[in-house]
Amino acid sequence: MAFETETDFTLPKGFVDADGNLHKEGSMRLATAADEILPLKDPRVKQNPAYLAVIVLSRVITRLGSLQDVNTKVVEGLFASDLNYLQALYEEFNADGEAEVPGLSAGAQRAEGFGVMGEA
Repeated sequence: MAFETETDFTLPKGFVDADGNLHKEGSMRLATAADEILPLKDPRVKQNPAYLAVIVLSRVITRLGSLQDVNTKVVEGLFASDLNYLQALYEEFNADGEAEVPGLSAGAQRAEGFGVMGEA
C-alpha cells in the first residue's frame, strides 16, 4: 500500500468564480508543520483566529477545477457548506496515523499535544 500524500475531493456545492464558472473537483495535499505554524504569524489570524482555517486550506488545496491558483480569496469565496466539508476533510486526512503516547489517554494526548488546523 502506497503512502497517500494527496487526496481528491468533490465540493458539495462548488466554487463560483468571477466569470460564473463552477469548480467542484479538487485535490488536497497533506499538511506540513509549516502549513500550520506559519499562518499563526499572519495579522489576519491574530485579529480573527477563525481565519487560520482559510490560510491553511489555501496552502494545502493544490487544485480546484480549472483555477490557476487557490488562494485565500478563493477560500473566502466558498459557500459555508463547502468550507465545512474541506475542514472536515483536512482533519480526517491529516489525522491518520496520529502518534500515541503510551500511558496517556486519548483525551489527554489531544489536550497536551498539537491537534490539526491550529488546535492546541
